[in-house]
Amino acid sequence: MMQLVIGALKRPFTVLVAMLAIVAGAWLAVREAPADIFPELSVPVVYVMQPYAGLNPSQIEGQLVYYYEYHFLYVAGVEHIESEALQGLGVLKIYFHPGTDIGQAMAQVTAMAFRATSMMPPGTLPPFIVRFDAGSIPVGQLIFTSDDRSESEVQDAALNRVRPLLATLPGVSAPPPTGGKVRTIVAHLDPSRLRALRVSPDEVATALARSELTLPAGNVRDGDRISMADLNSMVTSPRELGDVPVRLGGTPSVFVRDVARLEDGADLVYNVALANGRRTVFMPITKRADASTLDVVRTVKDAFPQMRAQLPDGIDLRLEFDQSTYVTNAIKGLLEEGLLGAVFTGLVVLLFLRDGRSAFIVVVTIPLSLLSVFIALRLSGQTVNIMTLSGLALAVGILVDEATVAIENIHAHLGRGIPVRRAVVDAMAEVMAPRFLAMLCVLAVFIPAFGMSGIGASLFPPLALAVGFSMIASFLISSMVVPVLSVWLLGDRAVHAHDEVSTGRFARLQSWYGARVRAAVTAPRRTLLIYGLLAVVAVTPALWLGTELFPRTDAGQLRLRVRAEPGTSLERTTALVRDVAADIERDLGEEVVTISLANIGSPAWNFPVNALYQSNGGPQDAELLVALRDGDRPSVAEIEERLRTRFAERFPGVRFSFEAGDIVSRVMNFGANTPVEVLVSGRDLDASRQVAESIAVRLRGIPSLRDVQLPGALQYPVTKVTVDRDRAGQHGLTMSDVGRSVVAATSSTVLTTPIFWTDQRSGTPYRVELLLPASQSRTASDLLAIQVGRGEMPTLLGDVATVTTGTAPGAISRFNSQRSVIVAANLAGNDLGAAGAAVREALADLPPLPRGTSVSMRGQVEQMRETLGSLTGGLALAVATIVLLLMAYFQSWRVPLIIAASTPAVLGGVLVSLAVTRTTINIQSLMGAVMCIGIAVANAVLLVNFALDRRRAGDSVPDAAINAAIGRLRPILMTTLAMVAGMIPMALAVGGAGAQSAPLGRAVIGGLLASTLATLFCLPAVFTLMAGQSVRPLSLAPEEA
Repeated sequence: MMQLVIGALKRPFTVLVAMLAIVAGAWLAVREAPADIFPELSVPVVYVMQPYAGLNPSQIEGQLVYYYEYHFLYVAGVEHIESEALQGLGVLKIYFHPGTDIGQAMAQVTAMAFRATSMMPPGTLPPFIVRFDAGSIPVGQLIFTSDDRSESEVQDAALNRVRPLLATLPGVSAPPPTGGKVRTIVAHLDPSRLRALRVSPDEVATALARSELTLPAGNVRDGDRISMADLNSMVTSPRELGDVPVRLGGTPSVFVRDVARLEDGADLVYNVALANGRRTVFMPITKRADASTLDVVRTVKDAFPQMRAQLPDGIDLRLEFDQSTYVTNAIKGLLEEGLLGAVFTGLVVLLFLRDGRSAFIVVVTIPLSLLSVFIALRLSGQTVNIMTLSGLALAVGILVDEATVAIENIHAHLGRGIPVRRAVVDAMAEVMAPRFLAMLCVLAVFIPAFGMSGIGASLFPPLALAVGFSMIASFLISSMVVPVLSVWLLGDRAVHAHDEVSTGRFARLQSWYGARVRAAVTAPRRTLLIYGLLAVVAVTPALWLGTELFPRTDAGQLRLRVRAEPGTSLERTTALVRDVAADIERDLGEEVVTISLANIGSPAWNFPVNALYQSNGGPQDAELLVALRDGDRPSVAEIEERLRTRFAERFPGVRFSFEAGDIVSRVMNFGANTPVEVLVSGRDLDASRQVAESIAVRLRGIPSLRDVQLPGALQYPVTKVTVDRDRAGQHGLTMSDVGRSVVAATSSTVLTTPIFWTDQRSGTPYRVELLLPASQSRTASDLLAIQVGRGEMPTLLGDVATVTTGTAPGAISRFNSQRSVIVAANLAGNDLGAAGAAVREALADLPPLPRGTSVSMRGQVEQMRETLGSLTGGLALAVATIVLLLMAYFQSWRVPLIIAASTPAVLGGVLVSLAVTRTTINIQSLMGAVMCIGIAVANAVLLVNFALDRRRAGDSVPDAAINAAIGRLRPILMTTLAMVAGMIPMALAVGGAGAQSAPLGRAVIGGLLASTLATLFCLPAVFTLMAGQSVRPLSLAPEEA
């Protein structure tokens, strides 16, 4: 390894050129690297969405969902299947085992899906099959508003003019718009005219369908010329549909215009969007799995002039709920914290060495190492995200370790009067092996990261790579750049500075420390007893510290789920949501609320893919997003608690659930709406519902849970039409005849009879539908008066059927082909682990379950258990890996155990630091603990290695321990304080990154301080007890026997 030093000293200009190359390469790497909040989260899930307009949930379940579930079990690698049957829509989520080739899985799912559709009812459309990625959540909302255009015009412009442009932008996925009205040619039927002319709605629909045909007409040859034949099988104007004959040859003849009023209008409204209480249309901007949030939003903003140019006059377009702002602030904050950390690190080095040139040499290695890491990360396919930047911010403190050890030892040799070139070579030779071993120890703690499970398998490796590349770069740069700069910059002034420090305050510190360490070594067992007691006391905070998956942050966004009584009309729910939004604005003040955006009702039947981004189960459900201004306002958690109390009094009978609104929490929920979910599944849905309701009662007694409820509408009002097949047959009617007439009266003919009209100016096809006035079909008696059948003497529905009322499930959930009921809950505070434990305790006390019924926990709480358990196991594996590595290097079992003696102090220091700062145990803090183990071992390696050198020089075991401790006091203190200083900005979140990275810095500071005290005071005592008399490594070679 000394060849690196000698080679650099022989070719210094090569080192300078390499430095310039690093700067240039890093600039290119950073410029091209995509930036996002998280690395790519490889969650192998495939969504299948199957629309069938008009079918009720039971029909969707039995005739569509079941066949998909049956066939998807043939797909390799399936872990479990979740399904939901809604009115007119079936949604299936297929979860695969980690490591599954998602491309191959998608191909198998697609093949099995089309095989399953062959068993489904006629008219079943092909399904939408998409890969779900945890990062594929909306990164913004395009909002369309207009004061003088109709909702159907606004929606048509968004769908057919803006969406084609948006979907072609790189990295952007553009689902159909939400809200507004779908442009449709509507024939408003007149019930009185239908009865007078004895025409059923189905007859009108059939006549229109037969008149609007797509027919091939071929070509017409006229001598040497050929022209295309153009048959007017489709009308050019909607008004011409009024001339379509419904009944000919009778008395009188009936045309469409005789029984209906034609209008270029809109389909029935299934979904309403509100912006600040006004009807609007919005379109989510979602990024693809491999795209960058910043790049996607920037690209969309750049395309705004083109999109606005496509819109008709009077329609305004704007971007709201821009998540790139949060991503930018998080990345900017981490960069600021890293920069401040580098400055603080340089000040600490300057304080210890009292020489600006030496401090400059140490500090210059930091940017060079970091720039080298950017190159390595780019080459390894990593993005700029909160995890890689956290690793780099961590590395700021670690990077100084290698250079500090080298420069301090060079100072020591210069202080002996050795010429600078010889001093550099000798000093580097002494520390080269310990530095290399220390680097390997830090790298070793991250080896378990690449075998983790859960979300840690996606989050931890990027941070590990960032730190690992940093350590390697730091070792190489400090081995080549530091010697070259030391020879050029250090001289007599450095020697004087070193002597001044040695004879000044630091000498007095060394004297004080020497007395204390001598006392510790003199009574090693007492020292170890005190150390053990302190370690036990330090780890006790683990008993009450809260746990969560990832630190929560206040992003200034409220996300509220509103659930009215099942069966509430869309109009009533819309009015309710307006009142809720106005109430929030009154409570917080207009100066706090930036915008509110509501999504009311289920996705329109012709836009089923929107079910991927919303989870409303019917017209009674709504989702309300509220953006808050930064500044002097209560926290989001405080606002939620206040609004819960207010809404319970203001809106009785309405259920509210405050769900994750910020991008981090939504990603961490992995598609779920709440962090805590209990799944009750079994063959009997009623029995499962009763068990779920009893569980909900128990969960409401847990103080840390909020909004405990059963999200699904399990008792939805139903108007049952029971057809007497015998009597229908006597009237010459089939179930199809009756059913089509009932659908025409209760919904529209779009569900039974596909009729299209093409706008010749734009080439866009639009549906034609028949509607009865809503006021004519409100009650059961109105339904009984519906005319069914055809002919001169039509039959009424009351002649062949009865109408009763009842209830049925408004949504049916299934888990692995078993009907299931979900109990959902939100969390008050940050202690998800304690909440999960309380839920498990409540579930353990349940009475015996009905036969075939099972209860399990889902949601973020289970993901947290798996991930934190994997991280904790990785922590133990990291210690074992380091011990084995040291055993291989020192050829001794005692020395690794001596060095590992500092690890209990790391854990104790981390826990005490988290308890003092009221920080939870989470992914970030556990990563900090893993990092501290590597750093603590690196410091211990330096001390023990010097102690072994003193033993080989003839010192006794106690004297070797004391001399090594005193001799390594300054480099250990300097590197520790430099690292702590580098972590202070992150721990305080001075850069605005907030709670996302602060636990990492706090854990590192606590662990470093505690491990340094253990290394300086306890490690010499452990060395005295365990080092033994032999200083030679174990060898079985015959010549060394």
